[in-house]
Amino acid sequence: MNLDELTTRTQVTFNPGLADDQLIFNRRPSRGPALQRVSAMLDRVRQMAGVNLCAQVVSSNNFPTGTGIASSASAFAALALAASKAAGLELDESELSRLARTGSGSACRSVPGGFVEWQAGNDDEDSYAFSIASPDDWDLVDCVTIISKKHKPTGSREGHRSAGSSPLQAGRVADTPRRLELCRRAILERDFENFARIVELDSNMMHAVMMTSVPNLFYWEPMTLAVMKAVMRWRKSGLPVCYTIDAGPNVHALCLESAARQVGDHLKEIVGVQEVLVARPGGPARLEYA
Repeated sequence: MNLDELTTRTQVTFNPGLADDQLIFNRRPSRGPALQRVSAMLDRVRQMAGVNLCAQVVSSNNFPTGTGIASSASAFAALALAASKAAGLELDESELSRLARTGSGSACRSVPGGFVEWQAGNDDEDSYAFSIASPDDWDLVDCVTIISKKHKPTGSREGHRSAGSSPLQAGRVADTPRRLELCRRAILERDFENFARIVELDSNMMHAVMMTSVPNLFYWEPMTLAVMKAVMRWRKSGLPVCYTIDAGPNVHALCLESAARQVGDHLKEIVGVQEVLVARPGGPARLEYA
């Protein structure tokens, strides 16, 4: 589910006066691995467009970065669109999704709008994301529960690389088509009970793999578990809410719009919760002109 209220804004300018690519993120110059990943995508765009100029990339998020809120996905979807347009390319949605995927796998899902599925595919040509439902098709809300704003020490990319060392990963991968079908059906039928069941199962399985990989990764903090238990307790009492957790300590409490205010208020009452960001299904990556 792409989020309307959580955004990345990125501007790309190819400039003949630059000797190297530049990255300014959240108003600060950025170098090292972050710049290298950006330059790698710019190289792909330059090759596609026949452009030989270096570029300045200015980007900013309105939500915490590197904390399990899909900041890399948002960043590389925005970069793919901005860079391709700046280079004079006119890519359709599937082509843009494929380009974004090369920067961060999950970025391909941040290109289309609403509720999105990533088609695994067999090669680059058919591994891209597409919308299965528009933002207006289901009134879900993501109450993003901020427990920590610290940048995680181990990124998602490193976690993916070590996942195969977990004895649980093969079973998780083998079961993926079943879980995907259940989740897809729940979204299309607006079946919150089954949606909650499969979303929490999928989240728990992913973290079980990370906890049993080599080296093992424990993204949960004590407050992460406290929020998870509270969400399960609230749902048992009749509140339509469930949790999912990306590669970080922060919790996404997904609920129906009718319950969003109550869920948000409950979350804010938990000692240790720093902030609750409320977001609804959003549209596709888009251009904005000054």
